[in-house]
Amino acid sequence: MDRFPNAANVDFHSPLDLSKAAVAVLDADGLVSGWASSAQRLLGHPPEDVLGLPAARLLAATPGQRLSALCGAHRPRSAVLDLRCLDGRALRAAVTFSPLVNRGVAATVVVAADLEALRGWEAQLAMLQGLATESSVGLTIFDTDKRVVWGNASTDMELAGIAQYIGRPAEDLFPEGEFISRHHSPDEDQVMEHVMATGEPVMGMHYRGRAPADPVREHVWSCSYHRLVDARGEPLGLFEESLDITDRYRAQERLSLLVRAGKRIGASLDVRRTAAELADVAVPQLADEVLVDLPPAVIEGRQPPTGSAPGHNLLRMHGRTPEDFRTSAVSYPPSSPQALSLATSRPVADDSPSAPSDPWAAAHSCLFVPLLTRDAVLGLATFRRSSNPDPFGPEEQTLAVELAERAAVGIDNARRYTSQHAAALVLQRSLLPQHLPEQSAVEVAYRYLPADSRVGVGGDWFDLIPLSGARVGLTVGDVVGHGVHAAATMGRLRATVRTLALLDLDPAELLTRLDGLVAQESEHRADDGTSAEGLGVTCLYAIYDPVGGRCVWASAGHPPPIVSDAGGSVALSGLAPGPPLGLGSLPYENVELSLADGSVVAFFTDGVVEDRHTDIDTGIDRLAHVLTWQRCPLEELCDRALSTLPPGPQADDATLLLVRTRRLDSDRVADLELPSDPALVAHARTVTERQLETWGLSALSFNAALVVSELVTNSIRYATGPVVLRLIRDRCLLCEVSDKVHTAPHLRRARRDEEGGRGLFLVAQVSQRWGTRYTSSGKTIWAELAIP
Repeated sequence: MDRFPNAANVDFHSPLDLSKAAVAVLDADGLVSGWASSAQRLLGHPPEDVLGLPAARLLAATPGQRLSALCGAHRPRSAVLDLRCLDGRALRAAVTFSPLVNRGVAATVVVAADLEALRGWEAQLAMLQGLATESSVGLTIFDTDKRVVWGNASTDMELAGIAQYIGRPAEDLFPEGEFISRHHSPDEDQVMEHVMATGEPVMGMHYRGRAPADPVREHVWSCSYHRLVDARGEPLGLFEESLDITDRYRAQERLSLLVRAGKRIGASLDVRRTAAELADVAVPQLADEVLVDLPPAVIEGRQPPTGSAPGHNLLRMHGRTPEDFRTSAVSYPPSSPQALSLATSRPVADDSPSAPSDPWAAAHSCLFVPLLTRDAVLGLATFRRSSNPDPFGPEEQTLAVELAERAAVGIDNARRYTSQHAAALVLQRSLLPQHLPEQSAVEVAYRYLPADSRVGVGGDWFDLIPLSGARVGLTVGDVVGHGVHAAATMGRLRATVRTLALLDLDPAELLTRLDGLVAQESEHRADDGTSAEGLGVTCLYAIYDPVGGRCVWASAGHPPPIVSDAGGSVALSGLAPGPPLGLGSLPYENVELSLADGSVVAFFTDGVVEDRHTDIDTGIDRLAHVLTWQRCPLEELCDRALSTLPPGPQADDATLLLVRTRRLDSDRVADLELPSDPALVAHARTVTERQLETWGLSALSFNAALVVSELVTNSIRYATGPVVLRLIRDRCLLCEVSDKVHTAPHLRRARRDEEGGRGLFLVAQVSQRWGTRYTSSGKTIWAELAIP
């Protein structure tokens, strides 16, 4: 289908052309002696109506004298006359009178055309003349061999004279030019061949090159090609129309560059990557190379230095991608344009930057732009051109400044984030245990793997808490969220768990109290209108007793531990965890397990078993498989477990605490059940002294007998039913007295005239720790004596 279906109606013949105009012949007396069919078409009069009659009768008015003057002239004359049509209307026409040399029957030839049609043709002619002489659109005609035939004034100006290119092939016009449009072949010869062969025009091709009239500056043209045919439809060649769109093209390029910069620069929150993003955006569209020089303090996340000499103690960032990064020290002399840019906080252009001492390849032009934010100078960005000889123009300098501003904001945000992340990491690590105390009850190993720096420090914690009776408390938890707030919340909760654990609360009771504290803190935050981020908390707390191998644990929304027995068989808890802390919806339940000597228990956070590509069930199965190697050293098991994590940055903190249980040998524990009889206190002292002698601890006999005597006496005096005395030889000597009453004795200072009330005071003086813990059937009062 033709693109222009009415193109065949376009006619550039003059309306006064003899093939189109109305023609009549007048004799010497002004009578019509000849009347062509074209005259009949114009006015409608048939020949028989006008032949032999005065021509003046064909005028709408009767300017007889003027008509006589036109017919009597000795040279051709033209005039605008109103002619009378057959239907009675007047037609304004352009009429030319041409006298004949040999006057006879035919004295004057008259040619007439519609004046409006003539004016339209003259406008077309003026348009063609304007395209040839005044238009900014370049027009060039090529013959069928693609050789230059003609060019208008615009083409003549761009080529610095079209005459020298007449007869030469098209590729001679811009020998170093190239098409940069992607929707057509980049070969101009192929494009012209396609137009010649098919007749299909090629429109809007973007061509980049240097015009002979302006060889210094690179231009961009929008080019279109059309085939030329004669009246028979035979190809005559083709013509090219070109429009210089350099300014518009560069404006569009700058706009697209800014759009790309908005998406790319500063998205990583990493100082080094932000510098790479600036280079990646600006090269090669704006510069051939971009260098970024930053003080070490900015790279490390600290405040940029102030008061130092500009251009000193900087690190240069090389490469367009993070993988290519290398940093090298750089220093600029005070008189250099780089130092001037840093000192004045303004861009400085240098069109002759090469120097013998410059280790980099020679550059035609450099632009130095300071990286500014909040009135602070973060560093310097250098835009270099080596293959492009054009200097940086005013618009390009403005573009470079805007890119540098975006990069400066991104670098400053990355610097601040690096500083906050480092502070949060230091805070978190200071709040986590630096080392776990050695215990006879368990052997432990742990790993803490922080999340990727772009995510932020998380709120994982773990702890081992020595308890009375050679028992240990084991806890692991996770605060939802990342950053300083999560780390601070983690520190508060870890301290709270440790405090509650030292009260000898069972796991379910401890989590219940912790749940109330978290809920209370959430309410306070809601009342204050502050964020409650970081208060989504999961926690697991367990108590292991090495005397009987009994382990009791409870969970607040936290994954239960995985247990591997001495034979390598792995078991998962069948009890679902309770709700996370702070919800206060459902009660927490204790789970009791009997662990064989040498069992391995894995406490972990969800970062160990869950990631972007692995669900938590698959992760738990993976960890359970690692625990089948439970006879390996715990440190090796930790490494095996973390080595199964997917490579790459972690989206969440990963905390793993492995515990290998031990049972105290029966010869290290002595139990004695005593009826509620005060006379048996002496028997308890005797049994204690004998047992200490068996253990080789006779040096503790006096103090131990004193502690046992006071504790047993109090239990027999205030309790009902039997009293149980237990002695445990561990890292210290443990003396425990249990009864069936939940009322605990209190330490007080007795007056001088009182006979009693000094028992617990004496116990406190001779022991290093003492206290009371409650059980479901009563209480246990305990005291620890240091072994010399």
